[in-house]
Amino acid sequence: MSAQLARNNDSSGSHEAADRIVRSGAHAAQKDLTAAAVQRYPGMTSMQLARVTGMDRHMVARRLPDLAKEGRAFRGAKTVCPISNITVCTWWPVAQGDNFTLAV
Repeated sequence: MSAQLARNNDSSGSHEAADRIVRSGAHAAQKDLTAAAVQRYPGMTSMQLARVTGMDRHMVARRLPDLAKEGRAFRGAKTVCPISNITVCTWWPVAQGDNFTLAV
């Protein structure tokens, strides 16, 4: 599992941290919290999601692609984030029972 969280060329410390976050259950908990935020606030950017929930922006930004790989969220249209003022993607929940592949 840590291979998904740490790249092959990352330091051994990164791989150890990735293993630790998975073993502790923190990775799954972070994904669940992020998925709940996307459900509650559909169409927001990662920075907006972090701001409205009080979660760490970097954690949210890292868990959203994990959710997309699992089919729990998908990247929507790009928009100018009102917080960062840069063009970024929005994030949307996948309705329960929607088992289709989304083009990104």
